[in-house]
Amino acid sequence: MLGNAKVKASRATPNEFAKRLFAPLPSRYNLLAALLSFGQDGRWRAAMVDHVVGSKPALVLDVACGPCAVTRRLAKRTSAHVVGVDLSEDMLREGQSNVDKSGLGERISLVLARGEQLPFPDATFDALTFTYLLRYVKDPKATLRELARVVKPGGSIASLEFAVPGNLGWRLSWWLYTRAILPAAGYVLGGKAWWDVGRFLGPSISKHYKSYPVPWTVDAWERAGIDHVEYATMSLGGGLVIWGYRSE
Repeated sequence: MLGNAKVKASRATPNEFAKRLFAPLPSRYNLLAALLSFGQDGRWRAAMVDHVVGSKPALVLDVACGPCAVTRRLAKRTSAHVVGVDLSEDMLREGQSNVDKSGLGERISLVLARGEQLPFPDATFDALTFTYLLRYVKDPKATLRELARVVKPGGSIASLEFAVPGNLGWRLSWWLYTRAILPAAGYVLGGKAWWDVGRFLGPSISKHYKSYPVPWTVDAWERAGIDHVEYATMSLGGGLVIWGYRSE
C-alpha cells in the first residue's frame, strides 16, 4: 500500500528504497514500461540517445541502466563500448541477459555501483546518459557533480526523467492517470509489485518537482560544470529530456 511505501521510504535511504521497490520488476520492466506509458517511454529514450550519438563517442557510461534498454540502444547506434551502471543486482542480472540475447556482449560491460559514487577516474568517458535517477538520490546537486566528473571536457551528457505537465488540463489528466489508472493497470499486467510502483510513482514525481523544479535542475546542471544546457518536454509534458556538454 502507498502508506506503507511512504513509511518504508522515510526509514530507508533513497538508494535502499529504490532497490527494494524495483527488486521484483526486472523480468518484465521494459515491456511494462512501454505498455503503461502507451509506447512513449521508448520515444523518450530514443530522444535522449539522439543527443549523445552525434559526437561519435568511443566510450559511453549509462547510469541507472536498469535492464539495459538504453545501454543496448547506445551500442546499436554507435561504435562505442558502453558501460552500464546500476545499484540493483537484480536489474543488472536481467540487463546482462538482455545484452547476451542481443549479441552485444563484447561491447557492453555492466558494473554494480551508485550514481552518487562512481568507481571511475575523472574524465574517463566521452559521453554519459542517465535515466530516471535523480528522484532516487539524496542530493541531486551532488549527484550531478559526480556524473559530470567522469566525463571528458566537451563530452555530451543527456538525461531522461518523468515530468509534470505544465498545462492545467493535461496536468489534471496526468494526475488522474498516475493516481488511479496506472496502479490498477500495473496490477492487472504485472501483479502487486507493479501496483506498488504505480501507487508510488505519481506522488514521487510531484514531490520531486516541488523540491526541484525544472529551472532549479537546469541551474544545477550548469553549476555541476555542464555547458549549453537545454531541455525539451515530451508527450504533452509527461517526459523531460535534458542535455548539455561537459565544460572545457
